[in-house]
Amino acid sequence: MRKLIAIVKESLVAGEDTDYTSIGVRRAIVLLSIPMVLEMAMESVFALVDIFFVSKLGKHAIATVGLTESVLTLVYSLAWGLGMGITAVVARRTGEKDPQGAARAAMQGVLAAVALGVVIAIPGLLYAREILALMGAEADVLVDGPKYMRIMLGANVIILLLFGINAIYRGAGDAAMAMRSLMIANGMNIILCPLLIHGVGGWGGFGIMGAAMATTLGRGIGVCYQLFHLFDGRGRISLKGIPLLLDRQVMGNIVKVSAGGMIQFLLPSVSWIFLSRIVAVFGSGAVAGYTIAVRIMIFSLLPSWGVANAASTLVGQNLGAKQPERAAKSAWYCGHINMLYMMCVAILFWSFAPWLVAFFSSEGAVAGYAISALRILCMGYFFYGYGMVFAQAFNGAGDTFTPTWMNAICFLLIQIPLAWLLAEFLEWGPTGAFSAVPVSESVLAVLSAVLFQRGKWKSVKV
Repeated sequence: MRKLIAIVKESLVAGEDTDYTSIGVRRAIVLLSIPMVLEMAMESVFALVDIFFVSKLGKHAIATVGLTESVLTLVYSLAWGLGMGITAVVARRTGEKDPQGAARAAMQGVLAAVALGVVIAIPGLLYAREILALMGAEADVLVDGPKYMRIMLGANVIILLLFGINAIYRGAGDAAMAMRSLMIANGMNIILCPLLIHGVGGWGGFGIMGAAMATTLGRGIGVCYQLFHLFDGRGRISLKGIPLLLDRQVMGNIVKVSAGGMIQFLLPSVSWIFLSRIVAVFGSGAVAGYTIAVRIMIFSLLPSWGVANAASTLVGQNLGAKQPERAAKSAWYCGHINMLYMMCVAILFWSFAPWLVAFFSSEGAVAGYAISALRILCMGYFFYGYGMVFAQAFNGAGDTFTPTWMNAICFLLIQIPLAWLLAEFLEWGPTGAFSAVPVSESVLAVLSAVLFQRGKWKSVKV
């Protein structure tokens, strides 16, 4: 127990002075994974807190959140993709022992996040109602839904900055700072959600709009914390003294790597949107059930992304240190750890799905769809564990092209057509749409493992 407590304590400060390219591989994985898993756990709590309080407003409110989140997956995809480029470049410069180069890359990453956020906010503010209608929202959802969507899409720059700056810290190996920023953002969200949604005392709150306001304010406070530490000059990576100007060469490098990452993450997001659209045909009850299942699923997947992010950082830094075999070994160890975790979660979800769903909704139809979706989605968890690690390992190496074309095949050519075939053509209903997910994700994981083992990613230049 003492050893466990000691290594947890070490992991929470290790980013400040630890060279992950020289210590033992397993030790490096543990030191990076603990804060990264906690960071992703904090992000997953956002999803559960929001849906827990919104669920008290009824199925139409849940459907509003679900349909908006389906569109927001595009924003998250862009944020993740940009983060991949930032992490890859910062990690490579860190591995090369070039702190100034890492700081210049970090500054360009911040500028890219702001610019992208402004571009996305414009259509989100102007066409929120039309976007929801296009997603198949029912008339009741279109009453307050557009207001919720306008806040979430209009303030998307906060999401991009939160993800982008944490990508900087992960690339530099300071995973503990990324974790702390999300802990602060989450704590504020937990406090603000019940107050702004349901009110306090004689005040009735803002309803569904309060959820958007709480999430945005919580994340905004987290971003302020990140920026303060980026510019105070005392951390492992510091932007103090770095010009707040466009550096074409460094920006071009980040954009080159990020472009593949953005497309790579956009593809599954587009697939999720199509799945939501297919499920919406069967009514708000089906959408609400699907939304609850996905939120519970995210709670389990995001911590496992922490292990995958550790693989990304270790691959990037070890390639920068000219140790490709150590990079490969790190990724495989992360894959084994992730698979064991995901299998435990799958058993838990299958066994306790009714109880987990009941925590969010007791409506018969909604609960039925949610239980079915949760049990079906977790059937691919063995493969998810390896697949997400290898995808992040490719990204950490700067090879965002390989995961991109694999995603194109598995999501556009397998998942979407299979979901439509099972749900509508074979008349399986929402169950058919759910079933397409573990099939396509499993194919993706096997393909990723085969290509990673071939090792072409070791020669990618960043």
